[in-house]
Amino acid sequence: MEKYLFLYLKTGGGHLAPAKAVAEKIRAKRKGNAEIILSDGLADSNPLVRKSIEDGYKTAVNNAVWTFEFLYALHKINIISKLTATVVSYFVFPGLEKKILHDLPEKIVIFHFFLINPVLSVLKKHKLDIPVIVVVTDPFTAHPIWFLQKDLHFIVFSEMLKEKCIRNGIDSKRLKVFPFVINRKFSKETSNSKITAIRERLGYKPGSKVILILGGGDGMPRGKKILKKIIASNMDAQIAIVCGNNRKMYDYAMKIKRKFNVTNLEIYGYIDFVHSLIAISDVVITKCGASTFMEILLLGKVPVINNYIWEQEKGNMEFVCKGKMGILEKKTDRIPDLLQRLLSDNEFYNSLKGNIMKASIRNGVGEVSDYILKYQ
Repeated sequence: MEKYLFLYLKTGGGHLAPAKAVAEKIRAKRKGNAEIILSDGLADSNPLVRKSIEDGYKTAVNNAVWTFEFLYALHKINIISKLTATVVSYFVFPGLEKKILHDLPEKIVIFHFFLINPVLSVLKKHKLDIPVIVVVTDPFTAHPIWFLQKDLHFIVFSEMLKEKCIRNGIDSKRLKVFPFVINRKFSKETSNSKITAIRERLGYKPGSKVILILGGGDGMPRGKKILKKIIASNMDAQIAIVCGNNRKMYDYAMKIKRKFNVTNLEIYGYIDFVHSLIAISDVVITKCGASTFMEILLLGKVPVINNYIWEQEKGNMEFVCKGKMGILEKKTDRIPDLLQRLLSDNEFYNSLKGNIMKASIRNGVGEVSDYILKYQ
């Protein structure tokens, strides 16, 4: 039986989601003849190191995004990127060494840039000839640490990023471009009959407009303020908010619902049916994480982007807005009026929907899975 080791980190959902999607697809293709080991690269690391990396990312992105953006900009200096990669590798190496030697996979697929150096160090130390593929999960603007090692083989998700890599000295033969990877259930729009069934199952009124507030696994930045503004506008629509692991946001939303008897509000914590909520929505208020915005577009829904991380998610935002598939509105106070226009001006709304269709966005999970299976 073929054995593959897929390595990711729990710094946001944008690394694990593609890893799980490809793993699921390969298992289906191989029909039980492939073992895919999905492994958190920090699972066997020092708990303090793991907490620093995972919680540090969450805290910065949700509470002090400027610190993350500053560090991102700082890492454009090559020596800073190399220093960070070396320090992280020192702490991650022992756990990965134990994992790789225990499993001895036939191929290693890396879904986070912090894991590249320690994996290569393990292979070099033990003289292991295991093919390594790096899946760059940032589709347009990727963190500099992804490409410190230029002699690897990379899967990227845009021609724009491929050209940037070539300019930075990576051989074009080492770069394969595929459509972005997400769960195969997002591969096509949901039929009207299925949408009706989902609405009924989840308790949404037939024919009502649905506004979804959706961030990542830790909820939507500014989610509380956005929700408050929409409720205050008394909009003729049903509202759904996904809080993810953000307990404070969940408790706040429940408090607002009870206090003002908001009957058109549905509140969710961490769920496994995001696909269903996007499918029944008309508009999705979101940040611009790669997996989330691609899921929205692939289901033909209109995104309203209220938040994005400068540089890391800037390319995602520009892809949506330059293609006129959605709207950037960073001022929360203006969101209710924008939503009102989207839900009442059919010509405006349908023009955005039409541009989403014209973009012909595809799910690359099948193509990426085939490439990994054939890679030697």
